[in-house]
Amino acid sequence: MSSDASFLTPVAGGRASQQIVDQIVELLRTGELKAGHRLPSERQLAEAFGVSRVTVRDAIRILQARGLMEVKVGVSGGAFVTAPTADVLGERLSDVLAMSDISPEEVAEARLVMELGILDLALKRATDDDLAALGDICEQAEQAMVDDSYDPQLASDFHARLAAASQNWAVTQVAESFRGPLRMAALREREPVDDAHQRTVEDHRVVLEALTERDRDAARAAMVRHLTRGTSLT
Repeated sequence: MSSDASFLTPVAGGRASQQIVDQIVELLRTGELKAGHRLPSERQLAEAFGVSRVTVRDAIRILQARGLMEVKVGVSGGAFVTAPTADVLGERLSDVLAMSDISPEEVAEARLVMELGILDLALKRATDDDLAALGDICEQAEQAMVDDSYDPQLASDFHARLAAASQNWAVTQVAESFRGPLRMAALREREPVDDAHQRTVEDHRVVLEALTERDRDAARAAMVRHLTRGTSLT
């Protein structure tokens, strides 16, 4: 594909670099461009779009920032299409939230909307391996409480593994953002540290038990209690 720019159309008017970005994003959405594809050379892109090389570079930088493009140097280098990762999603979401006056309650409410949907999928699709993996995380957390070595990362691991049990790659990737901008840390700081950790460990065990029994009402009630703990949403 690197030698053929016929799939591109010239841009016109203002904000040419953004028009190029929009066109490439649309090609990604339709599948004409896929992860791993190398774009034509900078010269070919400039000719195809009817713009300067500087404008092409600006567009590539925007695509890089969005996690959609990677530029490699060398003989076999060039601009390559990449699949955006959960890290990129989390960073972009983190930037948006960092510039917003968002309260811990709003974080809890956002998590509640998403996690209940994840839970419903997991109730239908979780395999024995998924349940075993969640059980291992619960056991690690319980033992860490005994050893006085609990790491809040275990809580993030539980929710990430629950999302994986949805058997939906897109859901799993979105859930990875919970490790950053949508963490429950600000709410948990309202509780004594040991109490917060102990209650989280217990909450996760209750969710897992209900999930194992495929008891939707109990699982959802446990998740609601867990995510709204210490908020005005209870």
